[in-house]
This record gives sequence, structure tokens and C-alpha cells, in this order.
Amino acid sequence: MSAKENSILIVEDSELSISVLTDILGDTYELFVARNGHEGIEMAKSKSPDLILLDIILPRMDGYEVIKVLKNDPETKTIPIVFVTSLNHVDDERKGLQLGADDYINKPNDPFIVKLRVAIQMRIVNHLRTIRLLSEEIESWMKE
Repeated sequence: MSAKENSILIVEDSELSISVLTDILGDTYELFVARNGHEGIEMAKSKSPDLILLDIILPRMDGYEVIKVLKNDPETKTIPIVFVTSLNHVDDERKGLQLGADDYINKPNDPFIVKLRVAIQMRIVNHLRTIRLLSEEIESWMKE
């Protein structure tokens, strides 16, 4: 991992949205960018990010299809996913959350809200990492 504690994979085809999210989050997190769903799935496997920010409207494979693949793959199923999308109807949000998204952020992005929601997800990720490490230490100690 880089000097930055946590990493985020942004799966987004809009250069403007990529630029906005990079400006909001780039100082705090290590960022990776995929410009379509297939690339996002591959990068999720190769980079193992702490969080995925996923657009729904993507070329060839939409975000709903991407989350289904990621949540059904043992390598990626535990990575939290936040939809960041211009689809702001309650049915879209409901569908995203039912498919396993951990949060849903509407575009245009309010920088303050994005930072807070990402920080909440990262706190959860870091707490789970600490629990996992402590569990491993206890297991090791119990074997001695």
C-alpha cells in the first residue's frame, strides 16, 4: 500500500466525474480509475481496493451487472461498493442497495457529502481490518 492508508477504485466513464472525484478524494486516498465495467472488475481483482465507487451508467456493462459479478466472486465480494450516479429515482437506489451496494450517492457530487460517506466506509473497512488482525493474533497465541 502507498503512503496513503486506504485505496479507492473509481469505475466511471465520464472524464468530468473522474476529475471531480479525484479532486475531492485524491489528497486522502490512493485512487485507481477504470473507465468501463470490464476494466473495473479486472482492477478490483488486481488492485484489491478498500472501496469501489461505481457508476451505474457505463458502456457495454452497466454498474448493476458489475456489482453482481463482484459480489459473486470470492476475491471481490467483501469490497464495499458505493454507487455514484446521476440516476436519482428511488427505484434505482433501491435496486442498487438490494444488489449489495453499501451506499448510494447522487450526482452532481457535493464534495462534503462524498468525503463524509467515503470516510464512513473507510472507518468500517479499517475497523474490520483491525478485528481480523486481532483475531489472527489471538489464534496464534492460542496455538502456543
